[in-house]
Amino acid sequence: MPLRPFHLAFPVKDLAEARAFYGGLLGCPEGRSSDSWVDFDFFGHQIVAHLSPEGAADPTNEVDGEAIPVRHFGVVLPWEEFPAMERRLRDRGAPFLVEPTIRFRGKPGEQATMFVKDPSGNAIEFKAFRDEKRLFAK
Repeated sequence: MPLRPFHLAFPVKDLAEARAFYGGLLGCPEGRSSDSWVDFDFFGHQIVAHLSPEGAADPTNEVDGEAIPVRHFGVVLPWEEFPAMERRLRDRGAPFLVEPTIRFRGKPGEQATMFVKDPSGNAIEFKAFRDEKRLFAK
């Protein structure tokens, strides 16, 4: 199996601090962002710092009209493998936290995405880019 870029989303208390640390100190180029999250190219992997309100037990942020769990991890699949993973999850009765969709349609970061929870409640995102070179496109 070829090595795939990983995707990790995590809560931060301040996006400016996150930008200073990941972008400034570590030199990770910034990708897409909003008022509540920012993507970084973490040495070829996609990490996303999500602004998380203090004390939120299960915080979410709005991303392209969906409530996305701040704490999640995932994998970037090849575009052609995404439908097979969706079928596999549906066939085995995995409950979707976020139904499969195309996010950022017509924009540089257009991607197929879906979220499920594991038996312990951890949110997992499966995503795919029509053009994987656009993983960090703004």
